Amino acid sequence: MAALRSGPKALRSPLCRGFAGGGSRLAPERRAERRDAAPGGASRFCPPRKSRHDWIGPPDKHSNLRPVHFYIPENESSLEQKLRELRQETQAWNQQFWANQNLSFSKEKEAFIQARLQARGLGLGAESGPKATLSAEDMADFYKEFLSKNFQKHMCYNRCVFLS
Repeated sequence: MAALRSGPKALRSPLCRGFAGGGSRLAPERRAERRDAAPGGASRFCPPRKSRHDWIGPPDKHSNLRPVHFYIPENESSLEQKLRELRQETQAWNQQFWANQNLSFSKEKEAFIQARLQARGLGLGAESGPKATLSAEDMADFYKEFLSKNFQKHMCYNRCVFLS
């Protein structure tokens, strides 16, 4: 996890550490993430107690959003607390929306693939044989249909996110 800092060096420093030399070695921060990873894929990492920054975690396996551990200062004012709580609520809402949306997408995509393959008299493939797949044009039909069907949901999401 990386701390959020402002300024141009904020992004450069963690990126340089992560990419600088060492081939496939993980930076110390990344080794801690892997060691502390929960069995389900979610990170159990907690920022150090003395940290004075928000920390951003690895992408969630369901929503693909990066969770944020918010820093809570000792002398947090009531307005700062309200802002942090609103940010936490917004993060939880986004997490739930995209987890549900991605689950729906996966289920509908699988159903679409099975239906198209069955219509052509093909199965998903034998366990030992090659797996049957659809062409890019077939999948484009699915993506277009999925986006059209979920257009209103995405419009409402965008209104809520950008007008809040």
